[in-house]
Amino acid sequence: MACKLAVAFMVAVCVQISSATNPGFVVRVTNKGLDYARQVGITVLQKELSTIKLPDFSGTFHIKHFGKGSYSFHDLVIRNFQLPSSQVVSVPNVGLKLSISNGFIQLDGQWHVKKSFIKDHGSFDLKVEGLSVAASLALGNDSLGRPTISAVGCSSHISDVKVHISGKLSWLLNLFHKKIDAEFRKVMEGKICPVVSDSVNTKLQPILQTLPVTAKIDHIAGVDYSLVGPPIATAESVDVNLKGEFFNLAHRSTVPFSPPAVAFPVDHNLMVYCGVSDYFFNTASFVYQAAGALIFNVTNDMIPKDFKMRLNTSTFGILIPQVEKMYPNMLMKLMMSTPSAPFLKITPGNLTVTPVLDVMAFAILPNSSLAPLFLLSVTTDVSAKITVNSTRIVGSLTLSRLQLTLKHSDVGPFSVTVLNVAMNYYIMHILLPQINGILGRGFPLPVLDHLELTDLILKPQQDFLHIGANINYS
Repeated sequence: MACKLAVAFMVAVCVQISSATNPGFVVRVTNKGLDYARQVGITVLQKELSTIKLPDFSGTFHIKHFGKGSYSFHDLVIRNFQLPSSQVVSVPNVGLKLSISNGFIQLDGQWHVKKSFIKDHGSFDLKVEGLSVAASLALGNDSLGRPTISAVGCSSHISDVKVHISGKLSWLLNLFHKKIDAEFRKVMEGKICPVVSDSVNTKLQPILQTLPVTAKIDHIAGVDYSLVGPPIATAESVDVNLKGEFFNLAHRSTVPFSPPAVAFPVDHNLMVYCGVSDYFFNTASFVYQAAGALIFNVTNDMIPKDFKMRLNTSTFGILIPQVEKMYPNMLMKLMMSTPSAPFLKITPGNLTVTPVLDVMAFAILPNSSLAPLFLLSVTTDVSAKITVNSTRIVGSLTLSRLQLTLKHSDVGPFSVTVLNVAMNYYIMHILLPQINGILGRGFPLPVLDHLELTDLILKPQQDFLHIGANINYS
């Protein structure tokens, strides 16, 4: 039971979202996903139900010409519990409905009968056929943004009870077998729903609570995966909406832009579909830029020895003579930063970024202080590649040719075209690998414990990445 609806709920996250609170990260569990949840969970539920402890019970009887007597049944043990037919479906405005039919139970035990001075005992076998269970499960979220689930209704029914009694006086008990059958039916029906409810409350709910509502990325940022509202059940899926927003660990502030609505395409071939809004990625860019983390330094010792454009005033003096004249024979340093957060744009089939990069060149003086030389503005078209694995979203960037503009010079005017080769090399071969190294570590996906995503597909849609996967619960 725990696995079953945990898997169903898991994952669950999509958009039937109000315009007031669009999520940054959404996931949908399809009916195929719910059916996998049923297959996994029914085994667990069978195991839970097979541990039901049945009480001893006793009663009296009166048979014409025979008189009164008493009987008892004890040491009842369930030997087999089968749930061959079951279904979990999402019900609009309700949540999930668990339905079980044609359940079968086999148990045995001991009996004892007494009539005046006559006593006897023996064994019995009992078969329960046509067991059906219907349970409604409400989905919600708690104050911390974690998913919740609770059983809000349950009923069980047994179609037929067959008791086979062995022993010398078994004929006597068989005379009032209908009463015995009714007693067994009453006991069994009274035990089923409490076990279902207990499984939901003590096993399923803790699994859902493993959803990582916040995940620390590094010393600067974390990501918020808390639910923005209760999960939404539709006729074809269960949808849960996650905030999907990066935040500064030191001081959280409101992001000055809003997530777009995510319009999922109709697709039910896989168990789970996720929609990762461009808002998710752009809040990351905003947080790191605001924290000053998008500043990169390039120094001479970072340049491969076989590249002739060294970072020193002698080399740059060949291109810009004023540099060598003002600061002869000194090392240089480039400080690269983004004046504003670069934003990712997602369109069908494409992921692009159009960043603006400021490159400030310094001469390193003998006392290690820095003397400003010039400030360049660099623009380029960037193609982004994003992949996913079972636990993380991973990215990389590819740059096109750079365009340089001189914003300010402390060494007099010069043509930026003389710096094209050097700047392209520094940015392509030193800065870009640093950025791709960071993006290659990726960001964690909001996945419950023991769930693995398989058969992953990824397709850029308008304003979001559409991710599809099947699920494996281990």
